[in-house]
Amino acid sequence: MKFPGSVLASVFLFVAETTAALYLSSTYRSGGDGMWQALTLLFSLLPCALVQLTLLFVHRDFSRDRPLVLLLHLLQLGPLFRCFEVFCIYCQSGHIEEPYVSITKKRQIPKNGFSEEIEKEVGQAEGKLFTHRSAFSRASVIQAFLGSAPQLTLQLYISTLQQDVTVGRCLFMVLSLLSIVYGALRCNILAIKIKYDEYDVKVKPLAYVCIFLWRSFEIATRVIVLVLFTSVLKAWVVMVVLVNFFSFFLYPWILFWCSGSPFPENIEKALSRVGTTIVLCFLTLLYAGINMFCWSAVQLKLNNPDLISKSQNWYRLLAYYMLRFIENAVLLLMWYLYKTDIYMYVCAPLLILQLLIGYCTAILFMLVFYQFFHPCKKLFSSSVSEGFRQWLKCVCCNCRQQKAHESVGKTDLRSTGDRDETPSSSKISSMPSQILNADELCSA
Repeated sequence: MKFPGSVLASVFLFVAETTAALYLSSTYRSGGDGMWQALTLLFSLLPCALVQLTLLFVHRDFSRDRPLVLLLHLLQLGPLFRCFEVFCIYCQSGHIEEPYVSITKKRQIPKNGFSEEIEKEVGQAEGKLFTHRSAFSRASVIQAFLGSAPQLTLQLYISTLQQDVTVGRCLFMVLSLLSIVYGALRCNILAIKIKYDEYDVKVKPLAYVCIFLWRSFEIATRVIVLVLFTSVLKAWVVMVVLVNFFSFFLYPWILFWCSGSPFPENIEKALSRVGTTIVLCFLTLLYAGINMFCWSAVQLKLNNPDLISKSQNWYRLLAYYMLRFIENAVLLLMWYLYKTDIYMYVCAPLLILQLLIGYCTAILFMLVFYQFFHPCKKLFSSSVSEGFRQWLKCVCCNCRQQKAHESVGKTDLRSTGDRDETPSSSKISSMPSQILNADELCSA
């Protein structure tokens, strides 16, 4: 049975970040910064509450008589209890023989064009561990993008204004960045397992390293760009955030309304229509929060029973990163034009160049992952290199057509110019003969 390392990582980041937030808020209180203390507590306690609700929802504890579990979640101790429960199940799994097992069928990734179907026995303990892993994966994504991402932006903004980074704040920002990157990594793995649910997917360690580097560069550069822009144009950043948020929040609903599909009723049998609407709004809220800072790797599709599109849309991925790169460049340009005296000792052109190169590095690691380390790359209809070759062919063909049109236009201009110059030259050549004839007449 697989060691529940993902559960341990999720609980560690949850406890460490919450503890650091409480400590930092106490320092803000002692320093008289009431607004920073309130915002730090808000971005810490709100995701904590959402994590508790997520764990209760996934384990369906609302419909079961477990008052102790509900009390522990109310005291914000739910993740610790769940982690203890996970390791109890893991330690007892090898000592107790299970009378009932279920058989799951998965297909192997094709090798040499052939794919075999394998059967695997799954006991009750392994099924419980799978549920716990799934719950903590979703909780990590919620904590990362509804708590850690705005928290990191806030603390970096405070450090920029105060021009000082304390040890506690530095440690807190490192934990927040790790939490966001880990949440994005879990989002990638969830997307792969949902899209290729019928296959036995095994992610290699190099794939984890590549995703970690991809997400680290992408999220770090995005947060720094937002902080720099906010420090000089505080009023305009509200419009930038609202446009980004509502674009991604309303996009799945617009696609759903345009499809004309009936309202999804199969999310959870115990939920009413109002409860289903709340769950869907929360999912789109999380979807918008993820795309504010990085590529979500999953596409919400509300008219799908799984609520997620299983098709790999390369054009949407390309459009997202192109638009995000342009947006980052524009925000950095606005910061450069309106920067204040606090950036007196900062080489602005070099900083802009470093941030743009950092974002391009993230895109490079993403391409490397999809080309070499994606566990299901053999199932792609076209690889990244093939798509890049096709794009180059299209660009070359367009350039050749433009050159051909330009050469045709130049030859047409030359031909018309020659036609215009021919009669004029004949006139010029006839003028000397006329002059000579006149002179000869005069001499005669």
